[in-house]
Amino acid sequence: MRMKHGGIFVAAVVVALGVAGCKSKPADTPASTIEMQAYPAADQSVAPDIATLGSVDGVVKLTGKAPASVKIDMTMDPACGMSPGGDSNMSEQYAVHNGDLANVFIYVKDGPKGAFTMPPSFGPAVVMDQKGCRYTPHVIALRKGGSVEFRNSDITMHNIHTMPTAPGSSSIDISQSPKGESQTKQFNQVETMIPVRCNNHPWMNAFINVSETPFYAVTDADGKFSLKGLPAGDYTLAAVHEKLGEQTIKVTVKALGTADAKFTFAAK
Repeated sequence: MRMKHGGIFVAAVVVALGVAGCKSKPADTPASTIEMQAYPAADQSVAPDIATLGSVDGVVKLTGKAPASVKIDMTMDPACGMSPGGDSNMSEQYAVHNGDLANVFIYVKDGPKGAFTMPPSFGPAVVMDQKGCRYTPHVIALRKGGSVEFRNSDITMHNIHTMPTAPGSSSIDISQSPKGESQTKQFNQVETMIPVRCNNHPWMNAFINVSETPFYAVTDADGKFSLKGLPAGDYTLAAVHEKLGEQTIKVTVKALGTADAKFTFAAK
């Protein structure tokens, strides 16, 4: 799984600079109706020069021996085993391959003002599906103001119950019939690792992350991530794992350059 969202705003910046005199849509336009639309930066004095944008390529490593995945007992609902993928449902707390750690949320914790005043742009909603009585992907990320489309591809009833802790965040608690219509919800509060649970199947769990900036990613199966289109400057990057917590590192992004970043977690 590889989720690279950090570069989608570059086109938005080009559009914003080219049509600065045009009237943009109101900021309260529902995210579901916005596709790659550009807005003026809040402070034009710090709007980045697109000719100076750089990137970060990185990896997240795990030292020590992680707990082995175990097969999940789903006999309480026979329909789970009959759904696609239901015969191989394993625990997902640690997804490690050759010492590389997947499902880690990477985001900008601090950096140049330009990184935080980039025009918001939203593509299609991020999809979280339910297949074989598991949420997939296990970890997703989106920018504040974006949306998640919740689907149920199973032949059994499911429930989506989020448990945010950020001030002002509202919990989602909705049910979905077997192979029922998807439901899309907007996320307007910045928060990391919001738990998602199913009240019908207690083993089902996933996490949603909401970023303040458009520079974020979730590490793939090889522990890799990439953030593209960052304004040049000094950054604090954070990596968050559902069991191992958060780490931060400092990186310097140069104009048109690519900075290297490496996080190392120790198994507990």
